[in-house]
Amino acid sequence: MGRLDGKIALITGTGGGQGRDAALLFAKEGAKIVGCDLKVEGAAETVEMVKAAGGEMVSMAPLNLSDEAEVKKLIDFAVETYGGFDILYNNASGCRFGPVTELSREDWDFTLDNELTLIFLAVKHGAPVLEKRGGGVIINTASVAGMTGAGAMPGNVPGGLAHAVTKAGVIAMTRVLACELSPQNIRVNSIAPGLILTPGLEPLVGDPESPFRKGYMNAQLIKRVGLGEDIAHCALYLSSDDASYVTGANFVVDGGLSAAGGAGRAEVPTNTDAISSLSFN
Repeated sequence: MGRLDGKIALITGTGGGQGRDAALLFAKEGAKIVGCDLKVEGAAETVEMVKAAGGEMVSMAPLNLSDEAEVKKLIDFAVETYGGFDILYNNASGCRFGPVTELSREDWDFTLDNELTLIFLAVKHGAPVLEKRGGGVIINTASVAGMTGAGAMPGNVPGGLAHAVTKAGVIAMTRVLACELSPQNIRVNSIAPGLILTPGLEPLVGDPESPFRKGYMNAQLIKRVGLGEDIAHCALYLSSDDASYVTGANFVVDGGLSAAGGAGRAEVPTNTDAISSLSFN
């Protein structure tokens, strides 16, 4: 039997990267998937990949998760299609970088909307669905950036303020929600990825000779770039009954980066223009 047999999983940001990997793995383990993304083609490709592998998935795209009306449409879509869901995996994320003296209010607000507010909105409208089903699981995507002053920028290059603040907020939100939603039998945990090879980071870390990639490898304990599957397997554990005694926790999946001192040790030349706007997930 699959670890998620009979479960419905709503996963945000399934147009590629970590969201696609989670959709494929969760479907393989028996779950039916509800996905969404801003990227129409990528979202459709993921649906076809899941179906080709023998799984079941539906999706909405384009969908803006920072818009409350759009989030409500997604929740209603899941309820209309499958009667609800048992797992809410808040994977989608997007951020913008810049030194504090140069970071625009627009970029600050964009990052808060697309890394923190979108989780608040999904939980606000998704928690009642989980409660009606007798409980469930919420997983929030944080980052090691929310745990260090380096803000996930190599060599302490300034620019990661908004990203670090929002991801620290995700970790705090997870703890509070775990307490608030425990009477409804809803477990809430977060995952803090380190350097993960995603479509958004491909230009920076796809080349083994990239100074950005080499800098992180020098700072990590495990000498490889993380993959979306690494995060998906952690999410699978947290979604399954194997984690029935786990809530309010933040799971770090970063190849030992934070244990070894964090991104501040990754002293590499970095073109800040190249990382002004990223989607890590």
